[in-house]
Amino acid sequence: MKRKVLAALLCLSMAGTLLMGCGGGSSDSGSSDAQETTEAAEDTVDDAADGADEADDAAAADDAEEGDDAGEESSGGPYTFGYTCMDGTNPFFVTIEDAIRTAVEEKGDKLISTDPANDVSLQITQIEDMIAQGMDGIFLNPAEAEGILPALDALKEADVPIVNFDTEVADLSYVATYAGSDNYNAGKVCGEDLVAKCPDGGPIIVLDSPTMNSVVDRTNGFLDAIEGKGFDIVAQQDAKGNLEVSMGIAEDLLQAHSDVVAIFGGNDPTALGALAAANAAGLTDCKIYGVDGSPDIKSELASGESLIEGTGAQSPVSIAETSVDLMYKIMAGEEVDDRYPVETFLINADNVEEYGTDGWQ
Repeated sequence: MKRKVLAALLCLSMAGTLLMGCGGGSSDSGSSDAQETTEAAEDTVDDAADGADEADDAAAADDAEEGDDAGEESSGGPYTFGYTCMDGTNPFFVTIEDAIRTAVEEKGDKLISTDPANDVSLQITQIEDMIAQGMDGIFLNPAEAEGILPALDALKEADVPIVNFDTEVADLSYVATYAGSDNYNAGKVCGEDLVAKCPDGGPIIVLDSPTMNSVVDRTNGFLDAIEGKGFDIVAQQDAKGNLEVSMGIAEDLLQAHSDVVAIFGGNDPTALGALAAANAAGLTDCKIYGVDGSPDIKSELASGESLIEGTGAQSPVSIAETSVDLMYKIMAGEEVDDRYPVETFLINADNVEEYGTDGWQ
C-alpha cells in the first residue's frame, strides 16, 4: 500500500512539472516554476512516506498486541479430548461431564464423550474407537479397575495421556495423574456418625461394589470406623452402584433381616435403592447411609421424615475443575503430581441447609 501511494504521488509530481513546462510565459520563469513545483511534490512524497511508515509501525504494534491477547485466551490447541465414565446416567457423572465439557469448549477445544453403562468390555471398545478418531488426551473413569487394563495399554501405545478421575485404575503407572475424592474418608465419616447414634451397635447390611475401587475405599473406611463397636454385618453384597440392583438385593435381604439398625450403600443411588426397599418393608428405625452428597439424598435429609441418615459428600464440580486444570498443564508440558485428592465430608440433617438441595456442592 505504501509503495502504491508513493508511486501515485510521484506521477502527480511529474505531471505537474510537464504542465508547467508547456504553459505560457518565458522559458526561464516556466523552468523556475516547474522546479519549485517538483520540489514541493517531492516534499509531499517524503511526508507521505513518513506517514506511511508511522502507520505501518502502529499497525504492527496493534497486531502484536492482538496476538498477545489471543495467546492469553488460547489453550494452545485446538485439542480434542476423550471422556469416558462407568455410568453416564449417574447424576454424579452427568455433573462431571457437563463441567468438563463446558470448560473445554470455552477454550475452543472439543470433547468426545462415551457411556459404557457399567460394561467394561464396551468401555474398552469405545476407547479404541476414540483412539482411531484421534485425540490429544482422555478423561477416564473405569467401569472396572482391573478390567480396563487392555484399554490402558492401547492408550499408552497411542501416546494419549490419561487424567484418571473419581475411581482409580488398578495400575496408576499408566496414568499421567489422578483426581478424585478422598473415598476412604467419605465412608469413614458415615461410620463415625453411625457409631455416635447407635452406641450399642446392632445388625447392619453393607451394599458395596468390589469392582469399583472408589466404592471399595468407601466401604473400607466405613468398616474401619465401626470395627469393635458392637456391629454385626449380617449381609454384604455387590449392588454394582445401581439403584435398581440395590433395591432388589435389599428387598431380599430385608425379608430375612428386618431388624437391621443400618444399611450402608457405596454410593447415593445404592442408598436410594435401599431406601425404597426399606420403605416397602415398612421399616421405621433403620439408618441408611450413602456416599456422594447428591441433590436427591440431600432432599431426603432436608425432609426430616426419611430413613436416610447421612451421606459422605464429595464435589463432582471440584473433581471436574481439577481434572481439566491438570489436563491443560499436561498439554503445556508442565509437571503434575501423581494424585490430587478432593475433600469429602458428612452431610446430615443437621447441616444439609448449608449445602442446599437443588444442586451439587
